[in-house]
Amino acid sequence: KKQAEKAVHQKKEQSKTKCRKARRRHINLVAEFNHRQRKNIWLETHIWHAKRFHMVKKWGYCLGNSPTEKSYRACYRAMTKHCLLQDLSYYCCLELKGKENELLKQLARTCSTDTGLTFQEACCLSGRFEGSLNLYRADRYPADMLGPVTFIWKPRDGSENRQLWIWVHPALKQDILRELKEIFQCSEPEEICITEPVTTSTQEEKQVEVVTRLGNKRKKEDKEGEKAVPVKKIIGDGTRDPFQSYSWIAQTTGIEISDRSMEILRYRLIGPLSHSVLTETLKAASVQTV
Repeated sequence: KKQAEKAVHQKKEQSKTKCRKARRRHINLVAEFNHRQRKNIWLETHIWHAKRFHMVKKWGYCLGNSPTEKSYRACYRAMTKHCLLQDLSYYCCLELKGKENELLKQLARTCSTDTGLTFQEACCLSGRFEGSLNLYRADRYPADMLGPVTFIWKPRDGSENRQLWIWVHPALKQDILRELKEIFQCSEPEEICITEPVTTSTQEEKQVEVVTRLGNKRKKEDKEGEKAVPVKKIIGDGTRDPFQSYSWIAQTTGIEISDRSMEILRYRLIGPLSHSVLTETLKAASVQTV
């Protein structure tokens, strides 16, 4: 009797882990993809990097640090003879909108011509080229440097209002954003960026019901009559809480500052064939007149 009871207790509990076939279903893969971004944000190229790189968690993101290959010759060969692409989408984008004169007047307080280009350089102001400079706290040059940034103006459209994108490293974003809000006297509006909740695999399964009818299985259809298919989601931004404001506006001048991090992808191409790759990849759209 003791041996029988002992055998019952020693029985392994039934594993709750799904079999590989169930785990590899599209709906379960997407649910797992969405679930694993709760702590560290994934870039859109995460899956590709995770198979080939050692991943590290920095600045709220999961990034590829070093390749798993024993040699770096492949990267060196691509940079010197072909084309090497880097995903810089973790860099934060701050968008400024407003009158050009007002933007230049306040931004001039954060940089100096002694260090090189400024926001009002003619070649950059036209929107044809990207510029780079070091930002300082307002009227504090050469002390209190905030850090290096890159920027690009949206080309003119005949209006006095302009649009400026400033790219900053995620480690510098909060300090630079705070300084920009202070010099433009922007207050927080009511709208906040609330990301959709991450659904678990069980919730995803409930959303897509499988109905058996005459031996055939069909998925639940959505309002448009198409099959409901789960979608991969890039959840929020690693440098901002999802319940914080993402846009600020100045009541006096109308200058608007928006946080566009993870909304605009950014890639860097290095190598002699970079221009050829872009030429073959990007096709000019035909101009349609109404």
